[in-house]
Amino acid sequence: MFAYPWLEFAIAIALGLLLGLERERSKGEGPGRRPAGIRTFALATLLGALATYLGGTLLLATATGAVAIFAAFSYPRTATNDPGLTTAMGLVLAPLLGGLAMSEPLLAAATAATMAALFAAKAPLHRFVKNVLTEAEITDALIFAVATLVIWPQLPNRYLGPFDALNPHNLWLLVILMLAISACGHIATRMLGARYGLPLAGLVSGFVSSTATIGSMAARAARTPSAMGAAVAGAALSTVATFVQMALLLLAISRPVLNIMWPALLAGGLTAIAYALYFTLRSLASKNEVIPEEGRPFLVSTALGLAAIMAVMMLAAAFLKARFGETGVALGAAFAGFVDTHAAALSVASLVGAGKLPAQEALLPILIAMTTNTLTKAFLSISAGDRGFVLRLIPGLLLSIAATWAAAILVPH
Repeated sequence: MFAYPWLEFAIAIALGLLLGLERERSKGEGPGRRPAGIRTFALATLLGALATYLGGTLLLATATGAVAIFAAFSYPRTATNDPGLTTAMGLVLAPLLGGLAMSEPLLAAATAATMAALFAAKAPLHRFVKNVLTEAEITDALIFAVATLVIWPQLPNRYLGPFDALNPHNLWLLVILMLAISACGHIATRMLGARYGLPLAGLVSGFVSSTATIGSMAARAARTPSAMGAAVAGAALSTVATFVQMALLLLAISRPVLNIMWPALLAGGLTAIAYALYFTLRSLASKNEVIPEEGRPFLVSTALGLAAIMAVMMLAAAFLKARFGETGVALGAAFAGFVDTHAAALSVASLVGAGKLPAQEALLPILIAMTTNTLTKAFLSISAGDRGFVLRLIPGLLLSIAATWAAAILVPH
C-alpha cells in the first residue's frame, strides 16, 4: 500500500478510465446509446475507493448495491438495442475495483486489465463460439471439463484392488491426458491442417506422455484413414520427446548416470528422429491431405479402453512381482517401465544419487525399463490403431530401442 491515500485514489480513477475507454467506444450514439461510458466508470471506481476509505467494507457493499440498482434501472431503456448484460456487470464490478485499489493496487490493475480485454474481445469471442466451434466440439469441451474438474479430484489417490496394483487417480489422469492430447491434435489440425498439425501436436504432447500420444494418434488414424501419414509422424515424433526428456531428467537427478547413458540415449534419439523425419516429410509432401473434420475432438470410449488396457497390464505386472518376488532392481524397473519409463529411470538414478547403487549398474535397469515401455507403446498402437498404422509405427519403435541397446553394449563406459 502506498504512503499517501491520493495515490490509491488516482489508481482507482485510472482503472475506471481504462474500463470506460473501451465502453465509450462501443456504447453507440443517439437516444439508443448505452448509459455507461468513460465518465460513469471512472466515477464508479472513485465511489468504491471513497467508500472503502471512509467506511470500510460495509460502506463499500452499500455503494456497490446502489450502483447495481442504478444499472438495473438503466437496463430496460437499452434492452431493445443491446440485450447483453456485460456493461451492467462491469459497472457493478467497478466500485469493487476502486475499493480493491485502496489496499491491493496491483491486483486491482490486473483485474481491470482483464475486464477491459474481455470487453474488447466481444466480436472475436462471439465469432469463435458461433462460427468456429461446432456443437460436437462444445459438447466434448464440457465432457473434458467434467472429467478433469469433477471426476478426477474425487477419485482416491491410493493403490487399490488385487495386489494393490491400481491407482484410480493415476488411471483417470491417463484418460485425461489422452483426451487432452487428442483435443490438441484436433485443434492443431483445424488450425494448420493435418500435414502440419498432427506432427506438431505429437512432438509437443510427447513431452507429456508419449504412450498416451501414440494411443491418441492410433485412434485418430483408425478414425480418419486419410490422416494416416500425419498421425504416424506425430506418434513417431512423440518418441523423440521420450529420449530428450530422459536426458534432461537424468541431467537434473544424476549426472554420473547420464554420463553412462548418453551414448545410448543419443543413438536411440537420433534413430527416432530419422524415422520420425521420414514420415513427417512424407506427410508434408502428400497431396492427399485430409480436410480437418468438424467432428469430435476425441472419443471417450477410446480413452477409456486404453486406460483399461493399461490397468490390465499393471495388474499383470503386479501379479508377476508377487509371484516371483523381488529379484533385483532390474526386475523392478521392468515392471515400472510398463507404465512409465521416466519414473523407473528416476527411481534407479535416485538410488545412484543416494549411494545405494553404482552408476555402472544403473545402465541395465534403465534400458530394461525403456524396453518394456516400448512394448507398452506397441501394444497400445495395436489395440487402438489399424494394421496400416501398426506396420508403419512399430518398426520405428523397434529400431530406436535396438539402437539404444547397441550403443549401450558397443560404446565402452
